[in-house]
Amino acid sequence: MSQLAQSILSSAQSLPEGGLLSPKEFLHLGSRAAIDQTLSRLAREGTLLRVGRGVYSLPISGRFGPRSPSTESVVEAIEARSGETIVASGASEANALGLTTQVPTREVYLTSGPSRWLKLGNREIEFKHGARWQLVLGKRPAGKVLRALTWLGPERAPEALQQLRGKLAQKVWDAMRSARASLPSWMARAVSEVTSG
Repeated sequence: MSQLAQSILSSAQSLPEGGLLSPKEFLHLGSRAAIDQTLSRLAREGTLLRVGRGVYSLPISGRFGPRSPSTESVVEAIEARSGETIVASGASEANALGLTTQVPTREVYLTSGPSRWLKLGNREIEFKHGARWQLVLGKRPAGKVLRALTWLGPERAPEALQQLRGKLAQKVWDAMRSARASLPSWMARAVSEVTSG
């Protein structure tokens, strides 16, 4: 194994699960072409995973062999690296809140960054650029409720909010109420009706 490949692997092994590598991090070790070729070769050999264009991660060694890092760990690494806000989609949030029994078949996240796809082994994760109001409360429980309401739509939102009325802490309702100015009119109205009733 070349010195460049060893340096790349050493760097990858020092990262937590889901840690990401890009060619630019290694420009002090060689030409961009040599770095790209080394990363590609390591990915072909299965030593590294190519997660996206110019983005690599180390597979996790388990007792059943190597596996891809968890989606959550990769999402955290992207957030830390890029400063993006990344949250689960409305379908996932609605399922987690018990508002639907439908389990999403695809992993979809909303992001403040560009839309794109990532590949983790045989899993494909879609990152969709989300509207500012969908991201305004981030991963807080109130943000999860707002994204679930988006997925459910205007017709089902009031019923969903009634279902959640006794389950959520007052601070969650307060946070949703404080975000009304940035919400679509139908959602602001539904939140107002439940929180004032």
